[in-house]
Amino acid sequence: MPSPDRGSASYRAVLALPHARNLFAAAMLARLCYGLLGLPLLLTLREGTGSYAVAGTATGLFGLIAAFLGPVRARWVERHRATLMLLAVCYALLVCTLAAACAVRVPTPLAVCLTVLAGLFPPPVGPLMRTAWSRLAADEAQRQCALSLDTAAESTVFALGPVLGGFLIALASAPAVLVLCAVLVITGFGWLATALRRSSVTGDAASPAAGHPQSPLRAGQFPPLLLLALSTAAAFSLVEIAIVAAWGSVTAGVLTTLFSVGGVLGGLTYGGRRWRGALWRRPLLMEVAVALFYTLPVLVYAAAAAGAALLFAGACTDVLLIAAYQLVDRYVPEGSRTEAGAWINTAYNLGGSLGTAVGGVLVGRSGPPAAFAVTAGLLGVCLLIGVPWTLRQRATKAEGNPAPSRPEPTAAGTAATAARSSSHPASTEHNSPR
Repeated sequence: MPSPDRGSASYRAVLALPHARNLFAAAMLARLCYGLLGLPLLLTLREGTGSYAVAGTATGLFGLIAAFLGPVRARWVERHRATLMLLAVCYALLVCTLAAACAVRVPTPLAVCLTVLAGLFPPPVGPLMRTAWSRLAADEAQRQCALSLDTAAESTVFALGPVLGGFLIALASAPAVLVLCAVLVITGFGWLATALRRSSVTGDAASPAAGHPQSPLRAGQFPPLLLLALSTAAAFSLVEIAIVAAWGSVTAGVLTTLFSVGGVLGGLTYGGRRWRGALWRRPLLMEVAVALFYTLPVLVYAAAAAGAALLFAGACTDVLLIAAYQLVDRYVPEGSRTEAGAWINTAYNLGGSLGTAVGGVLVGRSGPPAAFAVTAGLLGVCLLIGVPWTLRQRATKAEGNPAPSRPEPTAAGTAATAARSSSHPASTEHNSPR
């Protein structure tokens, strides 16, 4: 990546923006319910149905439905603000009902139906927060810093959530922790809805005058970002399965933690600097870097090489996602940016699911080394598709010569604006996810 400039906005300046700390704390609490959910949901279903196979299938269906409908829920919340608490209440009620149903061991089909229904309603938090950060930030440097802080915080919650969930289950029971998740939903999203309303950063997309903004998928430069997000998530899942098969679950647990650690460190490093060079190139460069790092276990078939690959690939993956979130503001019109952020989340989650499925087949038929090789090859193929697509869309845009939604800042101009905004944080209206 091009060299950094130390004149960027600081994390302290970002948190000093009006309403920023209140929004950040509310979003962290709302995210905690999702970070905790996975293990209690699986074990509650196991207790209620008596089968890990049924519990795993139901949990998988929950995740797929929640991911696929994420953009729809984000669109509703972006256009109708009251929908956020409606979704939170429905989701919390269904989670509590599922916990009670499994505690009394209702018939298996009913437990599965309740799980699937719950997957329809998880309210968005990441896309909303990224929209809020974009509107609060005074300039591109502050926006980059804010999105990096938000992504690092999200990665931390989802890395520590399963550990905390396991500890709480040991103290109480899986259904009790599932009810706790429902309480966190109401508390966290109630706080977030209040903070968003007080901060006035939700924009006017919900007003009748705003009409019906177009889908972000119709923005020509946006779909390549989804391909990059999907491919990096698929690559991580492939590598994770290969590591489990090669060196066992204990080693895999330690090594995959390095991916989250790398993501947090990479995101914070990226956000704390002003990077020279065009923003649109950064996701492509990070995809190249991820592909190169995942070739390490192919060249050196050892756990240490796989761990190093995951550490650096995690850093590059989080930077890729942050840059993609930044580009949403340039590629997607106002009123559709929260939905666009949800599409990035959906692509990432779908990539993870596809990678797990493909990885299982590859490891079963050809062994872990083949899975490592296919991982790097997959990323290379996605680059061969994504780079020409991006260049073609940029050339089409240049021929049409439309006014950009946000111009590329010059180094001097950005540094000067960042210095002013650090002393006197301003709130400007503007954007918009894992």
